Amino acid sequence: MTTNKKPKRIAYFISPHGFGHAARASAVMSSVYGMDPLVHFEIFTTIPSWFFDSLKSPHSYHPLMTDVGLVQETPLYADLARTVERLNRFIPFEGSEISGLAMKIDRLNCELVICDIAPMGIAVAREAGLPSVLVENFTWDWVYQEYIEHHVRLKHHVGYLGRLFSEADYHIQTQPVCSPKPVDLNALPVSRRARGARDEVRQGLGIPERAKMVLITMGGVPENYKSLTRLELPEDLYLVVPGGSNVFRIYDHLITLPHHSKFFHPDLINAADAVVGKVGYSTLAEVYHGGVPFGYIKRAHFRESEILGAYIERHMNGLAIEEESFRTGDWVSNTSRLLEMPRIRRRAPNGAEQVAEFVCRLL
Repeated sequence: MTTNKKPKRIAYFISPHGFGHAARASAVMSSVYGMDPLVHFEIFTTIPSWFFDSLKSPHSYHPLMTDVGLVQETPLYADLARTVERLNRFIPFEGSEISGLAMKIDRLNCELVICDIAPMGIAVAREAGLPSVLVENFTWDWVYQEYIEHHVRLKHHVGYLGRLFSEADYHIQTQPVCSPKPVDLNALPVSRRARGARDEVRQGLGIPERAKMVLITMGGVPENYKSLTRLELPEDLYLVVPGGSNVFRIYDHLITLPHHSKFFHPDLINAADAVVGKVGYSTLAEVYHGGVPFGYIKRAHFRESEILGAYIERHMNGLAIEEESFRTGDWVSNTSRLLEMPRIRRRAPNGAEQVAEFVCRLL
């Protein structure tokens, strides 16, 4: 059966800082589509287009540098000098670029703009005369404030970005929130949903039925995992590392995967007995809803990490792992303690559904 109803087009501007913002945006888009199958998303970001292959909702991809965020040297360390250099070139936004993008989303017949902390989308929505929705658990002005003492130029950028973020027509914060404000919606953690059966995923990885599986994840920033190949692992323990290599490889009990693999990240979390990795928003949210224990590594000199760590201690089963312990492999001796923690069965809704309901009311 065909329908003459026109699609409801939403422009989604997503920060390319790691994969976390794209993962949260994907969860929201999937939930919106589940509630309104007429929706079509116009995605603006430099996150690789393959990342959105898992989306069931119709979407179009527009490669665009929407945000600077932090220039990461490694998953745990940012290069602040290079960050400031890029910000100096990126903001304030060029009026011609914003007006050009406004005309583009007008031609695409978009009726709403959602921003996962990419402030460019707010400027474009304002120019196009469309409502804008900001979805965040932190904003860049809040992050940059920590570094002003050593990088004075950031003070100007903090002021500019703070004003821009405040101009969003609707403001949604998702737990764990770093800087609580009066907002239109305070949602529970937002994460993509697991889709594959636990046993099938483990079988696809080649993990024996009775063995223990620990997923190691450092987010979307490349990391060197060579030290893991030197670990002496217990006979019944397997480590699975997405982003650990360019192809699917098995080194005895160490299994490495490319970032772009047939294994959906929430499925890997659901199949694991525990997760060890950098504490970032999307990893925390997916582990929270998966209910598995989390051996989390905080990022030094990054304000969000302390807040996420405190949230894990209050609402999840977790164990803090020092960065040096992770580097040397000493953390493996604590895996038994981590694996003894029970899985938590969540009954509360996924924050993605709460955000989607809000968005559908706007449409």
